[in-house]
Amino acid sequence: MIPRNTFPAVTTALDRQAAVGLIGPRQVGKTTLALEIAERRDALYLDLESSTDRAKLADPNLFLGQYENRLVVLDEIHRAPQLFGDLRGLIDRGRRRGRRTGRFLILGSASIDLLRQSAETLAGRIEFVLLNPFSVAEIEHEAPSLVSLWLRGGFPDSLLAETEADSTAFRRNFIRTYLHRDVADLAGVRLPAETLERLWRMLAHSQGSLLNASKLAGSLGISSPTVSRYVDLLVDLLLVRRLQPVRANVRKRLIKTPKVYVRDSGLVHTLLGIRDYNALAGHPVAGGSWEGFVIENLLAAAPPGTRAGFYRTRAGAEVDLVLHLPGRQAPWAIEIKLGLSPRPSRGLQHAREDLEPSRTFIAGSGEDRYPVAQGIEVIGVRELTATLISGDE
Repeated sequence: MIPRNTFPAVTTALDRQAAVGLIGPRQVGKTTLALEIAERRDALYLDLESSTDRAKLADPNLFLGQYENRLVVLDEIHRAPQLFGDLRGLIDRGRRRGRRTGRFLILGSASIDLLRQSAETLAGRIEFVLLNPFSVAEIEHEAPSLVSLWLRGGFPDSLLAETEADSTAFRRNFIRTYLHRDVADLAGVRLPAETLERLWRMLAHSQGSLLNASKLAGSLGISSPTVSRYVDLLVDLLLVRRLQPVRANVRKRLIKTPKVYVRDSGLVHTLLGIRDYNALAGHPVAGGSWEGFVIENLLAAAPPGTRAGFYRTRAGAEVDLVLHLPGRQAPWAIEIKLGLSPRPSRGLQHAREDLEPSRTFIAGSGEDRYPVAQGIEVIGVRELTATLISGDE
């Protein structure tokens, strides 16, 4: 088993807060991580997908009150959202008796309604931890290669599958399940699965492009507000990232439209019918796929409180990723290029003049690190991720 970087974050949160919400998309490994924590802490595990476990909570105060001195793991909490009010009472009663931390570990696939309800009901009593798919930092010394992670994406069953066919089958079934069941269950609305799949595929085709809701609406035969609502849904479910433009204090016309990425590179490739590295290398989306892959890995490694965006002016100055790290005045500027010998673009040079970053990197697909111009380094994704984790300036 590949150890998850999120494990210490969850245990630390349990040591300082009464309830911890472990969130993330389906099949990302939340249950596996929770079971490992439960075993180490002698916790009670309840799977709310199970009618038997749900029946135990017919009277939550009576049942859970018997486990006041143990951690209780509640998996698939969206199946019983009415529990949040009872959890609040149990937490407050425990606090009066001196049990202030480590009461409940709550698991759920990200849904904006669930997050809002739990945050409001358990305000001051819950801390959220996001579990992402596997990242470069987690496989650094393990069997899957960087290319495999890029091609297959980071969902455990996809990345660790025996064959490419098995990996592709997992992703195809993942997409189908989300479209036909989970969207309705998690979002609480009924959407035409065919339309949502077409939108998802169109976003994959334009990976890393500016969001153009009007153009997408015209292709889909629906309204722009409907497209925006669908994109919002995919963002809420942690399947799509909407990267906002940086607002720099310069007298230039800035691009103000967000860029959109399908967050998992393996899903990008399945949506586009890309089955192996040979097909990916020659596909027009390869550069955009690499860009999204690098961004997801860097943001997974960035310290809490990091603000991320991109910078682009109408005159052509551009940086793919701008990171404002906590406690630092000047940002980091990162250009992302697919290739072993990337060179800085003229747009990057102009953007550096505007942003005055403390560090500038070009994240290529090789492993070497070297200066390529004054103040600009070429660096591999592994090393750049490690630099972010270590906090080196």
